[in-house]
Amino acid sequence: MVLRIGTRTSKLALAQARWVSKRISAGYSDLEVELVKVRTKGDRVRDRPLSAIGGKGLFVKEIEEGLQSGDIDIAVHSLKDVPAELPGDLHIGAVPKREDPFDVIISKDHAFLEELPKGSRIGTSSLRRAAQLLHHRPDLEIVPLTGNLDTRIRKLHTLDMHAIIVAAAGLRRMGMADHVTHPIPPDLMLPAIGQGALGLELRLYDQKTRSMVAFLDHYTTHVAVEAERAFLKELKGGCQLPLAAFGQIIDGTLCLDGMVADVRGTRVIRDRVIGLPEDAKKLGIALARRVLEAGAREILEEIYKGENRGE
Repeated sequence: MVLRIGTRTSKLALAQARWVSKRISAGYSDLEVELVKVRTKGDRVRDRPLSAIGGKGLFVKEIEEGLQSGDIDIAVHSLKDVPAELPGDLHIGAVPKREDPFDVIISKDHAFLEELPKGSRIGTSSLRRAAQLLHHRPDLEIVPLTGNLDTRIRKLHTLDMHAIIVAAAGLRRMGMADHVTHPIPPDLMLPAIGQGALGLELRLYDQKTRSMVAFLDHYTTHVAVEAERAFLKELKGGCQLPLAAFGQIIDGTLCLDGMVADVRGTRVIRDRVIGLPEDAKKLGIALARRVLEAGAREILEEIYKGENRGE
C-alpha cells in the first residue's frame, strides 16, 4: 500500500512532511509513504512580498488540486498558510501538537528589540509583524524581506539591516534555534493564525486516510487553531493582512486573543474572549465581531480600498 504526501519544495516544508511521514510509517509496517513535491504560486514568485502578490492560498492551491485529483492522499501544510475557506470536498483531518507559535528577533549584535538604536532597519515582509513593530517602535524602518530562512538570515548582513523577525517554529524545525537573539512576547506581537501548527488536509470522504492519521491529532492544538481560524474566516481575511490571533487552553478554559491593525501600526484593535474549548468556533466568531465593532471594520475597508487603488 502506498500513501502519497503532498508538500511544497522548500527545505522547511520538506522537513515538516518528512516528520509526518516518519510517524505514519512507524505505525504501519506494510505501508510505503511517498513524498510528492509541488511548486506553488508562492514558491514561484519570490521577488515580491506576499502582500504584493495578492490572493489567498498562495502556498496551498496547487497541492489542494493534487488532493482533489487523487494524485496525493494527504497535504501537509504550515497551517498559517491555509485560507480559512477550504474547498468543499477537503478538510483539515488532523493537527499535530504545535511547535513554538511566537515570533523571534535575530539581530546583528544580539540586541533585544527594546535595545535597538532609533531608526534601526528591521527585515520583514509580514504586514502583521510590521504593524505591531511600528506600533511599539514607530521609529523603526521596515525593510521588505523575502526568501527561505537561510536567505533571510544571510540578508540580515548583506542588506545592512540591524535585525530580522521570523517565526520560532521554522527555526526550531530546521535546527537553527541557536540564531535566536530574543523571543518576542505575545503581549507585544501576536502570531499569525495557526503559526507553529501543521495542518493535514484530506479529502472529506476519505475515512481510511483520516483514521490512519488520527493518532497525530493533538486536541488542545486543534481546538486553539479552530478558534483562530474562525476569527480569520469571520473577518474574511488572509495571511497577507495585518491581523493576528492566538488561542490557548489554560486550566480547561480556551483563551483567544485577536488583533487587527492598519499597515502603519498607528491603530491597533486588540481584544480577548474566554470560554469552553468545545465552543472554539463560536468564540472565534464572537471575537471577530467585537474587534470589527471596535474599529477593525474601518481599518480593513481602508486596506481593501488601498489594494484596489494599487497602493
